[in-house]
Amino acid sequence: MNANSSRFQSLGQTEINWDKLDKAKFYGVGAGLFTGITVALYPVSVVKTRMQVAVKDSAEKNAFSVIKGLLKNDGVPGLYRGFGTVITGAIPARIIFLTALETTKVGTLKMVEPLKFSEPTQAAIANGLAGMTASLFSQAVFVPIDVISQKLMVQGYSSNTRYNGGLDVARKLIKSDGIRGLYKGFGLSVMTYSPSSAVWWASYGASQRIIWRFLGQNSGAEKFAPSHAQLISVQAAGGIIAGATASCITTPLDTIKTRLQVMGDKGQTARQIVENLIAEDGWKGLYRGLGPRFFSMSAWGTSMILAYEYLKRLCAKDEQT
Repeated sequence: MNANSSRFQSLGQTEINWDKLDKAKFYGVGAGLFTGITVALYPVSVVKTRMQVAVKDSAEKNAFSVIKGLLKNDGVPGLYRGFGTVITGAIPARIIFLTALETTKVGTLKMVEPLKFSEPTQAAIANGLAGMTASLFSQAVFVPIDVISQKLMVQGYSSNTRYNGGLDVARKLIKSDGIRGLYKGFGLSVMTYSPSSAVWWASYGASQRIIWRFLGQNSGAEKFAPSHAQLISVQAAGGIIAGATASCITTPLDTIKTRLQVMGDKGQTARQIVENLIAEDGWKGLYRGLGPRFFSMSAWGTSMILAYEYLKRLCAKDEQT
């Protein structure tokens, strides 16, 4: 056990391992911390979603026109459509995600250790597999929340149905399609979020170590002790790089998934959605909402990872040094 601990510490002195965390404190404080971040960044998701489902003749072709229209019609609450549903489901989904992430990361590090890969490669493999696994486990909770919240985000927009809250959406979906109505686009969600999560966490794990090397530091050295400012700066840079990489790679799948979940009741299949997007805007139609998604994943990723790393330091057991 001690050998494994020292090995994981040598992989990155800046990290706190799962077995060193006070789990009750980790989940409790984490719920509040990530809820705050969700409040701050949720409007970006609303804007992205409305851009992705806009019809060809819609006047709202960019993020600023979407925001202007929302504020004009609904005021600030318009930027938080579906927020109650998201916050309700986010806590259990995040608990599942973080638990799977950390436990898978520890297990993967044990498996890749004998392969003698470079430190950035080991970090990329362990974080990438952990991110993908965590996303797979959390999709069971996240997809129904995603479907309901997205329908609330776009209700009354581009001829989409109006609803009287999240329960009304769920009731109508179950009535028309059964429970599977809550899981529209589940396959595409898995295809979107799992690779996205894998790319994000792999990019984050590898980029941190590459940045430290670029700065002339060895994050695996026993005496490696960066200042608090250095640590935050490198983690923030890693979050930005990870968000930019993941958003560019997975936006087409996210656009198709969003339209399928929101417009699936109009009989459109994933293939028809792709054909319609290309017919309306060419191949760039698959990248609708790239700007907000790029900003969202970079801003969310940076905020999330700084909060996450701070949370781990805050919840480290007393014996952690």
